[in-house]
Amino acid sequence: MTTTPDFAAYIASLPRVLAGAAALFRDGEGQVLLVEPNYREGWALPGGTIESDDGETPRQGARRETFEEIGLDRELGRLLAVDWVHGTGRPPLVAYLYDGGVLGEDDFKAIRLQEEELLSWRLVPRGEITAHLPGALGRRVLAALDVLADGEGTAELENGHRVA
Repeated sequence: MTTTPDFAAYIASLPRVLAGAAALFRDGEGQVLLVEPNYREGWALPGGTIESDDGETPRQGARRETFEEIGLDRELGRLLAVDWVHGTGRPPLVAYLYDGGVLGEDDFKAIRLQEEELLSWRLVPRGEITAHLPGALGRRVLAALDVLADGEGTAELENGHRVA
């Protein structure tokens, strides 16, 4: 397919949107695995930016980032949440959150942090999620945990708040 100059100009004029994807890993008690980045304050989920130039899908991006960051290469489960997060000094972000499943003792022993980006990891109970993940990310994780508890569906979110 060839593009016309008008179509190329139209595409160039469209607003930019960032896309990220992460995995929600838990232990047998339901605690959530968080990682501590070295490039900013606070905690995060294993995940990152989707590399759209390579044609990467959100699911592929979450799996790749998880492998790069914590050394676990796992098939991810279903999509738990999609969140539209308004940008402050950046374009809006569409964040995809997948079920990474329940990890066992051997999985936790196999974690190898990406030293260029991460300082540490920890397991956090539901009641402490928003203390470690403030704002939209914390609300997104809580919504995903609710989806897991319900057994079906996907949470549609805006800034971490349910819209549907």
